[in-house]
Amino acid sequence: MGASEWLDVPVGIDAHRWVTRRDCRTVLAVVHTVTSGERVLEAVELLENDHRVQVVFTRAPDVFGNGVEDLLRATGGVVLPWEQAVREEFDLALAASFGSLHQVHAPVVVMPHGAGYAKGHRSATGRLHPYGLDSQRLLHNGRPTARVVVLSHENQLDVLREQCPEALGVAEVIGDLCYDRLVASLPARAAYREALGVAPEQELVVVTSTWGTGSLFGMHLDLVARLLDELPADRFQLAALAHPGVWFSHGPRQVRAWLADCVDAGLRLFTPELDWRAALVAADHVVGDHGSTTAYAAAIGKPVLLVESPARLAIAGNAPQARLRELAPTLRTDLPLAGQLTGRFDITGELAGTVTSRPGRAAGSLRQSCYRLLGLTEPGAHRALTAVPVPQNWCRS
Repeated sequence: MGASEWLDVPVGIDAHRWVTRRDCRTVLAVVHTVTSGERVLEAVELLENDHRVQVVFTRAPDVFGNGVEDLLRATGGVVLPWEQAVREEFDLALAASFGSLHQVHAPVVVMPHGAGYAKGHRSATGRLHPYGLDSQRLLHNGRPTARVVVLSHENQLDVLREQCPEALGVAEVIGDLCYDRLVASLPARAAYREALGVAPEQELVVVTSTWGTGSLFGMHLDLVARLLDELPADRFQLAALAHPGVWFSHGPRQVRAWLADCVDAGLRLFTPELDWRAALVAADHVVGDHGSTTAYAAAIGKPVLLVESPARLAIAGNAPQARLRELAPTLRTDLPLAGQLTGRFDITGELAGTVTSRPGRAAGSLRQSCYRLLGLTEPGAHRALTAVPVPQNWCRS
């Protein structure tokens, strides 16, 4: 969408001539990737039912931007071209990635799009510096780009103090909205299992992968077929989740083609438009890699088996993914797989305590911060977090 397709309503200097409700506070939802878009949409839901608020969306430039247009189209919201969005003023902007935010004319709230700030790079001294809490991403011309940097855990303040002390004044420990939504979804477990076709006597094994060459899909894709071969079908059901970065870097057609034989053999393949959290809640076992999804699974009490990951993998020591690598058993590919799923261990408390230091409070805290920036009083009615939708049409390949 180019400048010739700029919208005249509901924002712009002449928008007041065409809108039905005037004088609304405008909120810009900045979506870089499908993954970050999921987080932004949950934040939008905390505000959009307010009659005083108008939300519009835009796609920000990003190397993993494939799929964002379809995601935004599916929201039914007004979508501004990026070229227009950076030339308008807004009362608030919401984002879950950092690229190009300095171009946005609004108080920006930026959130993590995974379980904390885990991945990073090592300095010449060997010390790991997590992405997202560093000056390269948080500062522009020496000043914080965002008005609020959302932290999920108190210990991230220590990292910020070391890596980017200039941003300490805009950092707020709010909690993890994704984790809280998972907890809110636990009572719907039976509905998710029924939708997935898991019989009462069956155990659901969920295979989950992040993106990149060191991920499960990058290193151990043949494990999916092997699990289907080795797990008795009358006792086990298998589902697979892949990070949107897998789907949209290789293309949905290619991912479906790689897994077509597995789908024919009974694999439940979660496509990107489905909420992956339903599969985690439904699971009896999770086989995963170092990605956030595996950490979230352990944090809500699922037995986790980790696949081998590259020794060079850089994970921040205070991140839940690092704690998971210390506690969870590693899947042995040289041994039969079914026997490795019989172990029952509970590291829920250990993992939940690293995912968030504000359990159950993220929605209320984030909402309060947004209304403060909007200059509006919070409405009296606060909707509680609801369970994620029951997946539909999951098996279509």
